[in-house]
Amino acid sequence: MAANLRFSTAIEALALMAMEPEKSHTSQTLAAALATNPVVVRRLLGELSKAEIVATAKGPAGGSRLARSAKRITLRDIYRALDSGDLLHRGTHESEDMHDLRKAVHAVFKKAQKHFEAELDSTTLHQLIKKSGKKLAKASPETVKEKAPPDRAGGAPASS
Repeated sequence: MAANLRFSTAIEALALMAMEPEKSHTSQTLAAALATNPVVVRRLLGELSKAEIVATAKGPAGGSRLARSAKRITLRDIYRALDSGDLLHRGTHESEDMHDLRKAVHAVFKKAQKHFEAELDSTTLHQLIKKSGKKLAKASPETVKEKAPPDRAGGAPASS
């Protein structure tokens, strides 16, 4: 699945979870709502779980929930959790005639990537859902255990 499709599918799955935070969401129900395969959803949830964006319980009564409030999940958190890499990729042509052009293209792509990530960083899942006109249910404090967001360098969560 292309990185941008994985990213948008993950956002939609997380939005569904945010709209019903008390509910434990299975890959089957999320996949049905997203018109995709449950295997695709399970893979995405696995990556989001590793990034501590969702908490997943296995077994017959299992499912996934947001690990922290939608207000504390940025689109950049989701993007990074999926290891989506660079938005734009430059060519790898080895022609010496194209060296300077490749450098110029790389500079433009790098600047675009920086602006893209800044926009993702300034938008939370909660804001996105609110912009869509959807209502968010309030989660009880016991349901959504607030965690400090992971260190931007990919380290462990900050201690409280």
